[in-house]
Amino acid sequence: ASHNPSVYNGFKMSRRDAIPVSYETGIAELERLVTSSTVSSSLEPAAAETSQSVFDPYADHVLSMVEQSEPRLKLAADAANGMGTLYRPILERLNVDLVPLYFSLDGTFPNHEANPLKAENLVDLQRAVREHGCDLGVAFDGDADRAMIVDGDGSVVTADLVTALLAPRFLRGEPGAVIVYDLRSSWATKEAIAEAGGKPVRERVGHSFIKKTMRDHGSPFGGELAGHLYYRCNYTADSSILTVIEVLNLLRETGRPLAELAAPLHRYHGTGEINFHVDDKDGMIRRLAGAFADGEIDYLDGITVQYADWWFNVRPSNTEPLLRLVLEARTRELMDAKKALLLSYLGPPE
Repeated sequence: ASHNPSVYNGFKMSRRDAIPVSYETGIAELERLVTSSTVSSSLEPAAAETSQSVFDPYADHVLSMVEQSEPRLKLAADAANGMGTLYRPILERLNVDLVPLYFSLDGTFPNHEANPLKAENLVDLQRAVREHGCDLGVAFDGDADRAMIVDGDGSVVTADLVTALLAPRFLRGEPGAVIVYDLRSSWATKEAIAEAGGKPVRERVGHSFIKKTMRDHGSPFGGELAGHLYYRCNYTADSSILTVIEVLNLLRETGRPLAELAAPLHRYHGTGEINFHVDDKDGMIRRLAGAFADGEIDYLDGITVQYADWWFNVRPSNTEPLLRLVLEARTRELMDAKKALLLSYLGPPE
């Protein structure tokens, strides 16, 4: 994953039409071949090499999604010295006054970690939004497939709520369409999709799962709490720059500040994702199942337990040796109490 430490660095592979190569559809076989002694190294390429720049066609593709370019807005963007730096020419064509932060490629990430899920990595962006009077802020992760959004007040609008805000735009032309969201998302996401006339479909965490479910249902749009938002018009692949464009479309269409648009969705109180080092992850999940047996339990991804006024999910990370907790409640007091209860089982956060 792009937010992992640099020793985990690698690349993501896709098949034709951006169909992902997941552990179930090829990575496991690659792992077997690489770790076995049956594959010999080769200095000669197995196929002809081709070189082609795809930036200009891709820029034209995403810019075709701009619905209106007025009024001119002010946008702060934090590339975190990652691949988001390559988006600058596109951002400058969106009729915005751009306030750029850390738009120089540097794999040592000298300013902050390129993981916008961590609050400390958004501080510079939030400050820039407030100081420059921006309408919107966006933080890209290291490989720039994720976008975290900040409103004009400098407050974070989590990606599950961005999914909820954008879903009605995709449902206008397709009433009843499926919108896919990951199981860490707020109750407000599911409710907003249903209120807009869509069919909310809950899925496990991970781009390969979200993409497959979207393809199976012909879904026009889907989103994950981590900041991946997926678009059928983009081969059902995630695109952070399309997310920026769609939020700008929303602001220009409504003429309202993002904070005002998002306010009705802040009806629950969540912890965000909290990480824990747990030696026996499976044993911990079994222990939680016993401790919270009076709730509604499912095992779509780790364990999710739902009650009338709160819920939590604990799942093993797909990319790191961690358990991850997400918890939400109807009141902040209840959230704090239940978080303390879960920490009594899981131990101190990472």
